[in-house]
Amino acid sequence: MKTILITGCSSGIGAAVAQGLAARGWRVFATARGAADVARLQAQGFESLPLDLDDSASIRAAVEDVLARTGGRLDALFNNGGYGQLGAVEDLSRAALRAQFETNLFGWVELTNRILPVMRAQGHGRIVMNSSVLGYAAMPYRGAYNAAKFALEGLTDTLRHELHGSGIHVALVEPGPIESRFRENAVPHFERHIDWVRSVHRARYEAQRARLAQPGPAAPFTLPPQAVLARVIHALESPHPRLRYPVTVPAVAFAWLKRVLPGRAMDWVLRRASGGGRR
Repeated sequence: MKTILITGCSSGIGAAVAQGLAARGWRVFATARGAADVARLQAQGFESLPLDLDDSASIRAAVEDVLARTGGRLDALFNNGGYGQLGAVEDLSRAALRAQFETNLFGWVELTNRILPVMRAQGHGRIVMNSSVLGYAAMPYRGAYNAAKFALEGLTDTLRHELHGSGIHVALVEPGPIESRFRENAVPHFERHIDWVRSVHRARYEAQRARLAQPGPAAPFTLPPQAVLARVIHALESPHPRLRYPVTVPAVAFAWLKRVLPGRAMDWVLRRASGGGRR
């Protein structure tokens, strides 16, 4: 039975991947930050434990717990936990950017670095990073999230070079719009860090807040999280995993357009796709 540690399993992509891999016979260690989410995952039959990506002690304790249960072996890691910080760049404080990077990048790197010695010792491993279409196609009013995902892509590419020949494969999954609680989870961070009432971007923020409150898909071509599961399975189980797995029509289209369009033309496409920041 292969073993995998997954972060951010409380809902959305993390929950779907945990359920899908367990059904395929993987031994899944499904982590979440909140105690209530951990208890719910345990009630669903998962080996679930707390892991807060903002807390080094929590990361260390989770890794030690998993390795104690597996006898020091771990076949795979799926880095997925995080949130989206909305807001125009000129409204982002140092604290807002730091919080976004702590959760969406620094915690991922620290967790990965704790697991890499185990994978090196056993001579194999798979690491899958859940990036985003926004890791290579920046859209307005998502600057903090764009920046964290762009940085993740660069670090992952570097790690792949450094692990060449080790038996450890690293892949990026790059979803476009996916059905999840992403919008719902973004609201408290927006309210905490963005003084939108006094911002020059207030009209755009009001449109965004109205969009965030609407039920249903956030954008055209939105897919269920099981679409990401299919790519993660390939990254984990294929003898020849790809380097990148774009998911949804926009993710595939933007990856292709970025290669063929001049920069200003690509900017126009992305502004149109974001509704000028209203979506």
